[in-house]
Amino acid sequence: MAPQSTSTGTEPVELPLLVDRAASRPLYLQLADGIETAVRDGVLPPGSRIENEVALSKRLGLSRPTVRQGIQELVDKGMLVRKRGVGTQVVESRVNRPVALTSLYDDLASAGKRPTTEVLEYRVGRPSPEVASRLLLQPGELVLDLVRLRRVDGEPLALLMNSLPERFAPTREELSTTGLYDALRRRGVFAAVAHERIGAITADEEQGELLDEPVGAALLTMERKVFSNDGAVIEHGHHVYRASRYTFEVTLVD
Repeated sequence: MAPQSTSTGTEPVELPLLVDRAASRPLYLQLADGIETAVRDGVLPPGSRIENEVALSKRLGLSRPTVRQGIQELVDKGMLVRKRGVGTQVVESRVNRPVALTSLYDDLASAGKRPTTEVLEYRVGRPSPEVASRLLLQPGELVLDLVRLRRVDGEPLALLMNSLPERFAPTREELSTTGLYDALRRRGVFAAVAHERIGAITADEEQGELLDEPVGAALLTMERKVFSNDGAVIEHGHHVYRASRYTFEVTLVD
């Protein structure tokens, strides 16, 4: 597909979609792929309307159930929304992140986003017994505690809370301009293994204010403990993400 027109969201967009009936990929997924590409390329910005099922099925020679299934695929991904009396619209873009041993900053930059970081707290001090045990610190070792607000394209996305041994600590200035893992790699510290737990909470007043979400809004959480090849704990993180803008993706193989 090579989309060439853009939309203001006032009229449904007729995209130059193509489906290949000889291909092994199901027709509904080919349709979903074409619309998703238009959304990701900015041809269909947030608020744009797409053609209705009847128009798409006639133009592409597909059955209405096939078209409906293709659109539903993108509704389930959070890219489209059906509105009574309005039609099917593109919603504000979400960040879809694979569950992998990578940093949020690196993933956003690789996806063509513009991540920025505000360092809200940067404290070096003596660890609590719990933190010392979690990071496998030796007696007398200090810890760096961080709280950062990560934005993407100017919009708040995640609140990142991390603790790491002070011997690995990047400067506050570094963390304002790059990701934590990139700063660690510059010091010769590389992540090898991680234990990760994903969950959900509702926003309290502070989280809601920082993430531009109402109190009680759904938030995703990720807790991660990362080890280097020699078994040292590099960092422990507890991150909170806007569920309205962020999803985790996992590929399962039999």
